[in-house]
Amino acid sequence: MSGNLGTLYIVATPIGNLEDMSFRAVRILQTVDLIAAEDTRHTGKLLQHFQITTPQLSYHDHNRYSRTAELLNRLQQGKSIALVSDAGVPGISDPGGELVQACVEAGVEVVPIPGASAVITALSASGLSTERFVFEGFLPTKNQERQERLERLQTEMRTLVFYEAPHRLRQTLKDFAEHFGGERSIVLSRELTKLHEEFWRGTVQQAIEHYTEREPQGEFTVVVAGGEMVYEPLSEAALKSELQELLRLGLSRSQASRQLAQRTSFARREIYQLALAIPDPSVEFTQDQ
Repeated sequence: MSGNLGTLYIVATPIGNLEDMSFRAVRILQTVDLIAAEDTRHTGKLLQHFQITTPQLSYHDHNRYSRTAELLNRLQQGKSIALVSDAGVPGISDPGGELVQACVEAGVEVVPIPGASAVITALSASGLSTERFVFEGFLPTKNQERQERLERLQTEMRTLVFYEAPHRLRQTLKDFAEHFGGERSIVLSRELTKLHEEFWRGTVQQAIEHYTEREPQGEFTVVVAGGEMVYEPLSEAALKSELQELLRLGLSRSQASRQLAQRTSFARREIYQLALAIPDPSVEFTQDQ
């Protein structure tokens, strides 16, 4: 990489509580040549609080394509730039992805400065499984695209994390009930890290009832439990029939046992023992000839 190129810093900023600003983030914002901010007025208050005087340039959804070329040009001239969003990590449901991609393609170094993230903050305190999760961000605003997205998520067994605006929350909860069922566990968090931080826990149906009586306020990070494995109820006779069909299609006994174990309540070893008692269809075919 050429020594003349600058560096793009992806700087996470507080999602509410200013005490979550890291020492490293303050130092970077103080020393870069320019700060590319989603909202310069909003970021201006943050900079004033930490006595940072670095100049800003707006970089938001409406100008990100034209600004990307301008910022990349400055980086190629050796300038260092910090990218910030209004809250949290830039590029995560916020502008920034295009600029990072352009820098990577141009060989400009990209350095992340980690910090607060609403996704991880809400998930960590949700009480739902954190071993495996999917971040879906904001659902599409167009109804057809929205329904298609949720339909694809119906069989998702990992914990789901969404962002949602208050004026769309009630409709989103109704959509969740339709696609995930009213008994699915859900956690709605708002005002994260702020004075009135709130976590509401219950089922989807209970959430609908709660927010029918109460006006949703603030931006929400919604954590939904993943779906459970639905086993296909099969008798032993039906299981043998399924095994015979899979063997006839060319699967080995081991492959057929593994496949059926994934969608039935039978253990793989138990299925394999049944499979051993079934004659190999290819051998039978050869003998008949």
